[in-house]
Amino acid sequence: MRVRLRLPAWTSTLTWKAAVFITLMCCGLAALLGGLVHSAMTHQTTGAAREKALVKLERTMQAYETGARLPRGEAVDPVDLPAELRALALAGKRGTAVGEHRGRSAMWAAGPGPDDTAIAVSVDFRASERTIAELDRAILGSSVLAIGGTLLMGAFGVTRITRRLHLTAQVARRISAGDLDARVGDSARHKDEVAAVSRALDTMASTLQRKLEAEQRFTADVAHELRTPLTGLNAAAELLPPGRPAELVRDRVRAMRALTEDLLEISRLDTGGERVERDPCDLAELAARTIRASGTDTALTVVSRQRVETDRRRVERILGNLVANAHSHGAAPVTVTVDGRTLTVADSGPGYPEYLLTTGPQRFRTEGMNKGHGLGLTIAAGQARALGATLAFRNREADGGAEARLTLPGPAAPGATPPPRRRDEPPAPGSSGPPAH
Repeated sequence: MRVRLRLPAWTSTLTWKAAVFITLMCCGLAALLGGLVHSAMTHQTTGAAREKALVKLERTMQAYETGARLPRGEAVDPVDLPAELRALALAGKRGTAVGEHRGRSAMWAAGPGPDDTAIAVSVDFRASERTIAELDRAILGSSVLAIGGTLLMGAFGVTRITRRLHLTAQVARRISAGDLDARVGDSARHKDEVAAVSRALDTMASTLQRKLEAEQRFTADVAHELRTPLTGLNAAAELLPPGRPAELVRDRVRAMRALTEDLLEISRLDTGGERVERDPCDLAELAARTIRASGTDTALTVVSRQRVETDRRRVERILGNLVANAHSHGAAPVTVTVDGRTLTVADSGPGYPEYLLTTGPQRFRTEGMNKGHGLGLTIAAGQARALGATLAFRNREADGGAEARLTLPGPAAPGATPPPRRRDEPPAPGSSGPPAH
């Protein structure tokens, strides 16, 4: 079995990648420049020592040719003469090589002598080696300092950019969570690519806000305008003589009035125009009363009872919509379970549509459904947000069917203030549910 090595999450950040890139570039550049300086200095130092050795060899060979006696161990076939240099001299050529003389580093120069001998001289090479070693240490130290300084400056510059990118991402998350007033406002201070992204995000948010506000105004205006003619139509329907046509008209009028009221409620939720009025209540009793009012065959199971402080009307509205949705789009049996602060509505139907598992309830989206307007679960999600509750939707894999779970918030801490209501909040990622009638 192959084991894949997983790097820490911080290694995928832009700051880390930039630091690695800068380090590699600095190390490569330092190695290149250091190698060039080392090579040039070594060539110059060695060349000077070689020139000095050759000059000394020339004087020695002239003295030897004039008959001057030279110490055998010093100039003629010295014992420490490198083998390759001796072979070169015996071949009738002159040359130089770095070797040792009496245990010390030396630059040797050798040339042909009489009777297959080599005339050689040596020059002390220790000073040159020290110069090269000191140069290498200086190159290494300056490279470390240069890399460290470059890393600090690069980290400062990259951190400023990543900080602005994090700010842009944070604003984008706030916008996606419904805070359409959030803006980056970075373009006034900077003119680079990050500022261009910020400007694009701010422009998108402004456009989205205008379109959403126009949609909300349109929904509210349509609902308000429909109420007056519907009231008259309802009064006229009551005057019709008894019979099947009158029943059909009254049924359609009731459906239109329910749809209009739903639109008005969504409009109020969108604009944050509703106030939450909390009072203590028994959640199990509230659930039982809601089930009786729905007139449906719904089973109630109480795991644990708990009194909660919440808005009864909103909880009844949420639970009523969930139960109606389960009966309309699911299958019997439909059960409601009360467990402390949690209400769970489950059915045995085909489950929630796949697209709703990621996007959540959406108004007027009835994809894959044979009836409904998509407003029931949208209202339930909006009322849950108004309460500060969590409404989650999932498909049960083991038993099959759909499950909606409402978890009410616990008591607020002393002195705590509720979070401000946002103008428009889309459903949380991962929530789902088919449209309800």
